[in-house]
Amino acid sequence: MNNLREELNTNVAALTDRLGATPRSIARDWFARHAFLGPASTNQDTHDLPFQRWYRFKEAFAPRAVVDAFSKLERIPRSCIDPFGGSGTTALTAQFLGIRPTTVEVNPFLADLIEAKLQSYDPQSLLASYSQILDFVSSNTTEPWADLASAPKTMVAPGVNGRWIYSAEVAERILAYRGAIEALSNPAHARLFRVLLGSTLVELSNVIISGKGRRYRSGWERRIVHPTQVGRALQAAFLNALEDVVRFGDRPCRDYSLLRGDARTALCEAAETDFALFSPPYPNSFDYTDIYNIELWMLGYLKTADDNRRLRTATLRSHVQVKRSFNAVASSPVLDRTMADLIARRAEMWDKNIPDMVRAYFDDLVTILTALHGKIATDGSVMMVVGDSRYAGVAIDVGRILVELARDIGFDLVDLSSMRSMRSSAQQGGTYDLDETLVHLIKR
Repeated sequence: MNNLREELNTNVAALTDRLGATPRSIARDWFARHAFLGPASTNQDTHDLPFQRWYRFKEAFAPRAVVDAFSKLERIPRSCIDPFGGSGTTALTAQFLGIRPTTVEVNPFLADLIEAKLQSYDPQSLLASYSQILDFVSSNTTEPWADLASAPKTMVAPGVNGRWIYSAEVAERILAYRGAIEALSNPAHARLFRVLLGSTLVELSNVIISGKGRRYRSGWERRIVHPTQVGRALQAAFLNALEDVVRFGDRPCRDYSLLRGDARTALCEAAETDFALFSPPYPNSFDYTDIYNIELWMLGYLKTADDNRRLRTATLRSHVQVKRSFNAVASSPVLDRTMADLIARRAEMWDKNIPDMVRAYFDDLVTILTALHGKIATDGSVMMVVGDSRYAGVAIDVGRILVELARDIGFDLVDLSSMRSMRSSAQQGGTYDLDETLVHLIKR
């Protein structure tokens, strides 16, 4: 752990030497809070880091992974892009290093989370907005069943078959705060408070979220959540955010670009950049939209079933949970051999569309890499963290396949290195035998 900390400190020092004294001090203070409890490719050790604690996001880079990536480059980039923004770690870390970030994110809640972190604020104005929210909530009520008419029926008691996520009283109070936030005249403040309210929703619910999705808490039937806990949870989240804004708001770079939408099409709107760093969804047939269903519905991002379907179909074709076309033409020697093996074992799979989904997944990443090739300067780098999968015993070596596909687009391989071993599903043995790999490409 001490070696990891020394390495991070060395890299941060090298990357921030060009900054002025005050920005350099702020950046180093933020990085010094890194805990070093988990692998750099996950967010496990940064839940209490300023800004990162605004929402507990497991499937993300740790900031030190971003620092490590920048330190591998021959020169510090002036700008970088992340086509799969997630929790915004790449963009936020870039700001602390004086590098202008561009981020693409299709999930509207996560897009708000990213922009809330990257935005600059006046603390006194935030306090005034918080006071307005409290005044509004004290004099307004809501009707949860009307506001959530199209949401899953389990969202509010009585739910379905005796299962529900929120009591009617708690849902009513959450929606009252949502209404108060929507009434704010400052859109940046409304965005921040919406994110902070979102950060409390799982804590206030009868469910927990893990890498496998949502499940009910043990003994949830006996758990009592009082409506007053909504206000207390939001207050705690706001005080944390206010502290972070006051202490770390003066970052070396305050500028940014956020493109909201499907990366496969939104990248065409991006400006030219020096560097790309990202981690796409893995081809594990897990619909990551499911993780954020509570926030998406309770905060009003989704209002109808059609909204939900449009969002799901705007995501990478890495899963089969939504019916859509898996037409694809991506081809490489390793991919073609893998596809032949998958098709031969289609009958053994829990969904017959999985082989088609796998090729479509790589087809989508070809679209992403092609767009990036047009945005990055010659000799500019692309780094991506990718994860392998396995279906019916057939291993999918995502890194090797992407290297082959990238060569045809105009990228050469700089490095292919393992970051950690991931656990396969119970159906595939449940052992830690799937690689998570860093692929470093350079544009020729």
